[in-house]
Amino acid sequence: MSKIKIMTDSSVQLTPEEIEKYNITVVPLSISIDGKTYIDGVDISRSDFVRKMNEAKNLPQTSQPPIGRFAETIKTLTKDGSEVVGIFLAKALSGTIDAARQAAEIAGQSDHVHLVDSELTDRAEGFQVLAAAKDAQEGKSIEEILKHVDEIKKSQKLRMMVVDLKNLIKGGRLGALSGKIATLLNIRIELHMPNGQLIVAKKGRGKKFSKAFDERVLADIEANKDRIPEVGISYVDTPEAMEELADKIRAINPNINVLVQETSPIIATHAGNGAYAILYYTE
Repeated sequence: MSKIKIMTDSSVQLTPEEIEKYNITVVPLSISIDGKTYIDGVDISRSDFVRKMNEAKNLPQTSQPPIGRFAETIKTLTKDGSEVVGIFLAKALSGTIDAARQAAEIAGQSDHVHLVDSELTDRAEGFQVLAAAKDAQEGKSIEEILKHVDEIKKSQKLRMMVVDLKNLIKGGRLGALSGKIATLLNIRIELHMPNGQLIVAKKGRGKKFSKAFDERVLADIEANKDRIPEVGISYVDTPEAMEELADKIRAINPNINVLVQETSPIIATHAGNGAYAILYYTE
């Protein structure tokens, strides 16, 4: 029976220990800041990225891994006859999964590479990747792995708070007029990603809106506390506040594993300073 290997992209939220323990291959995205290109996680860290983003003249540009890099990775993973399950950030956010598909064709391994649109990113993508990697180590089949990933995907939630719309406006994600109004009125927005599509769920003003957002999410976690095994909290530049939020989740159910980490450049670029997301799924 052929071995099954797991591949993902660097927008995923995983710890170095998880990547090593479950033998996960992470293909890095590329980042361009004022004309200089970096490889995500290779020659620029997440914290360095945020600092450079704030110092940059222009909004950074992120792009999917070059097809050549993808193709070489796929050749390496499949040269011993292995099958590959590739789980990537939502197609609505990036062309990464399409690049992976083209790379598999170039590598002549289309029949041995099974691609999944996570329909999310960050720790939500990580939940799917970890499930697949654990299943692979347990010797489960491709069909069993893909079914498990799909089950997690269907119950996942991403709840994101954007407190500064400047980057969203610069990136063209909001129309110029609505962007100006939002800035003047100190508008914050709550984002969801149902079925892989980024939507504005609610709009409000100031810190009271963010507090109400936290309370709604915590109430949902409370209601499902015995069915939620893990929660991810990802942020741009607010580590202390996010640890406080994590403690509130742990108080609800100490058995919930909560991972608090900085988000990836592709999310930080558009979400901007102060943004954070809470990601979880139910069993």
